Amino acid sequence: MTRPLELGFAVNLLDRSGAEREEGDYAQIAAHPDTLHVVISGESAVLLNGSEQATALLPAARLAGETVIERTFLGRLDGRPVLGALLEAARGQELKDDLSLLVTDLRSIAIERPVPAGEIGLLAQAKSLLHWHLRRRHCANCGARTSPAQAGQRRDCAACGAQHFPRTDPVTIMLVARGDHCLLGRQSRFVQGSYSCLAGFVSPGETIEDAVRREVREEAGIRVGKVRYMLSQPWPFPSSLMIGCLGEALEETLTIDFDELEDARWFPREEVAAMLERRHEGGLITPPQMAIAHHLIRAWVDGASPTG
Repeated sequence: MTRPLELGFAVNLLDRSGAEREEGDYAQIAAHPDTLHVVISGESAVLLNGSEQATALLPAARLAGETVIERTFLGRLDGRPVLGALLEAARGQELKDDLSLLVTDLRSIAIERPVPAGEIGLLAQAKSLLHWHLRRRHCANCGARTSPAQAGQRRDCAACGAQHFPRTDPVTIMLVARGDHCLLGRQSRFVQGSYSCLAGFVSPGETIEDAVRREVREEAGIRVGKVRYMLSQPWPFPSSLMIGCLGEALEETLTIDFDELEDARWFPREEVAAMLERRHEGGLITPPQMAIAHHLIRAWVDGASPTG
């Protein structure tokens, strides 16, 4: 399945330049006028307002005088180095008063798209990596303080020699279908009337296919046969990879786990199409285009099936 441009956080034009992480004076690079910064403050990004469009790439001069609590090398864009810079969450609130800046959360950016599509993936990369540093200040092996290494792509413990690497948590998200009906559910935190695909974290030692089958069985009581991978999406809340699949339901009777779901039901293809297009008589909807669930549902409505 071709990755749609509307899919949030999935387009990243950066050359990650892994070979550069071993060497280099990054304090000097950070101050160089050619260096660009992706700035994160708390759960928000700090964007530079332009006459027509904002940008997530701030010049080094815009960080003069700012207290950067974490900095990491992200890669290069058109040959220019790009660093991630983390500010205190309270500083982001203060910067909202600066009309030359736009401080907003990443979900809003993925939906409203105030920046070019190729910069949204940059923001996900920066937020996931910088927040990992924020949460991993101490060694999980001995408890001693760790320090950044490899230009921020690793943290090292001088006390016991342990090396710690950024983690990404795999999550399966699946549209399960049986004939001309698909299974959609909702949680109480969802927008009113919104139904989406089921999802869940992959367990240690588990394949993607088995994770799909287990999660659907646990949440809806449905056995799943064939599983087909479709597409993936970085999800920086805090740092997951959404693995989108279609699954073939082997039965119809639902047994809903109401601790996980507020509701789940089978929907016919015509009704799901109306939900996608925001013309459902009952006001039911599917997730917006920035979410991988939208594109899994769209693919099924357009004829994709778990069996290929």
